[in-house]
Amino acid sequence: MSVKNNSYAIVTGASKGIGKSIAAELAKRGFNLLLVARSADELHTVGNKLISDHQVDVDFLAVDLGLAGAPNLVLEHVLQKGYAISVLVNNAGYGLWGKFGELGLDDQLEMCRLNMDTLISLCHLFLPLLSREKQSYILNVSSTAAYQAVPTLAIYSATKAFVLSFTRALRFELKESSVSVSCISPGPVDTGFAHRAGMDAFSKMAEKFNMRPEEVAKIAVKGMLARKSEIIPGLTNMISVYANRILPKSFIERMAAGIYKT
Repeated sequence: MSVKNNSYAIVTGASKGIGKSIAAELAKRGFNLLLVARSADELHTVGNKLISDHQVDVDFLAVDLGLAGAPNLVLEHVLQKGYAISVLVNNAGYGLWGKFGELGLDDQLEMCRLNMDTLISLCHLFLPLLSREKQSYILNVSSTAAYQAVPTLAIYSATKAFVLSFTRALRFELKESSVSVSCISPGPVDTGFAHRAGMDAFSKMAEKFNMRPEEVAKIAVKGMLARKSEIIPGLTNMISVYANRILPKSFIERMAAGIYKT
C-alpha cells in the first residue's frame, strides 16, 4: 500500500532496466518522481505509465548525464520547479568490454565520467536539498564487479569499486545527519547492459544467472529505506562477494578472466 509523499525522488538512467524498475518501486510507495535519462520519448512513456498505475506526480528531464554541466541542469530544473528532494538514486552508468589497450581511450574516459564524475556531482549538488528533509536517502548503484578486479572489464569494475568506496565514506561522514547513504551492488541482471558493453555472447551464457530488474529494484528500495550500507541482491551474488573477500585475489582474477574472456 502506497502513502502519498509530497517530496520527490530523482532517478537517473530511469528510462529502462534497473532505473525504470526502481522508479516504479518508489512510485508504489507514494514518492513523486523526477526521471532523468537521454531519451525524452522513453521517459514520457515510462512516466505516463507510473502516473496511471500509482497516481503520483511524475516529471522528467531528458539530458545526457555524460556531458559536462549536465548535473547542474538537473539541479536548475529542480530549483525552478521548487521540488523538495528526499531521494537521489544514482543509477545512470554503463560498461565497456574488451582489453584496456584495445578499447578507445576517449570511450573509456567517457564511461568514467558518467559512472563516477556525474555521480559525485549529483551527490554534492543535491546534498544541501536532501539535508533539509527530516529523512532522506542517497542510493548509489554499483555492481558485484566492485569487489574484484575484472580483466576485460578493467575500467568498469574500477569505477564500480570507486562507487562502493565513495558511498561508504560519504555514509560515515553523514551518519549524524538526516541523510542515509546506501549502495546496491547487483550481479547479472536482465537489462540491456551486456549488449551496450559488447558482451552479447556472454549475455546468452549468463541468462540462467540473471535476476529480473523488478526483483533487484524491490530489494534496493527496501534496503535503502532500511538505511543499509551495502545491499547485495540474490544469494548467488552474496556468496560471490563473500568468496572474493576470502579467496586469493590472483585466483579470483583468473576465474574472472576465464568468464569474461574476449
